[in-house]
Amino acid sequence: MTRAAGTILALALLIVVIGSAYTVNEAEQVIVTQFGEPVGGPIDTPGLKFKVPFIQKIHRFDKRFLEWGGDVEELPTRDKVFVLVDVYARWRISDPLKFFQRLRNESGAQSRLDDILDGETRNAIARHDLLEVIRSSNRTPAEDDSLPGALNELIPIAEGRDAIRGQVLQAAQERTADLGIEVLDVQFKRINYSDQVLEDVYNRMISERKRISERFRSVGQGEKANILGEMDRELNRIRSGAFKEAEEIRGRADAEATQIYASVYNRSADTRRFYQFLKTMSTFESTIDASTWLVLSTDSEFFQFLNESTP
Repeated sequence: MTRAAGTILALALLIVVIGSAYTVNEAEQVIVTQFGEPVGGPIDTPGLKFKVPFIQKIHRFDKRFLEWGGDVEELPTRDKVFVLVDVYARWRISDPLKFFQRLRNESGAQSRLDDILDGETRNAIARHDLLEVIRSSNRTPAEDDSLPGALNELIPIAEGRDAIRGQVLQAAQERTADLGIEVLDVQFKRINYSDQVLEDVYNRMISERKRISERFRSVGQGEKANILGEMDRELNRIRSGAFKEAEEIRGRADAEATQIYASVYNRSADTRRFYQFLKTMSTFESTIDASTWLVLSTDSEFFQFLNESTP
């Protein structure tokens, strides 16, 4: 009977020890509650710990950075343009006791962060124009000589996307300060136009590119007209010079021929007669052929040449 009682006592003692001992690892922090109320402060040092068995209960919370990811929302900017915004954040449990009292667990924290971060993101987007939402700085664009000057300039912005992100982070930190959590970082994962706005943007881009292409075509047509006009002027100049040179050559040839004829006529009568005969033969050679019939009068010069040549 004594042995049985000892065994029962040992088992009871073992159960008590098992029920009272617990471990905390490096990534955890623990709150101990008794009848639902916290007992003492948070335990964040790793090692073997003890509690009152059956009465006290432990609640484990992560010490590491935790992730929050929001849903993609369609939000209006100050200039009434709807954009799709996808935001994510990193947070941690900074005060486990306050976290347990206010939020109980990570699911409650995620739900509360949904309200806070989505709301602050919506407010920040609504306070700024589209250009400030999608741009981060007043950078100087690279010059592109193929584009008009207006397209090489960017409209200056007052704050920009990084500043808006900072505003969301600061507002979220202020609202979560009494919840036992700390929002470490907020980032815009993606900002895009809604489908309707995206179509309007594409149409404006197409119209702008068409306007630029028409401008280039107009400039090209003007250059073409200038080139063709210059070509016509050069061609006319060449033709005029060629015609002038041809006329000068023809004039010199006529003058030389006249001199030859004059020198021939100044010679003897037989020589003049011979040249007259050659000139007449040359004329007939260029004007008649084998099928041509000639009707000559007896007083024609050609008939006289033929008559004189007949023995």
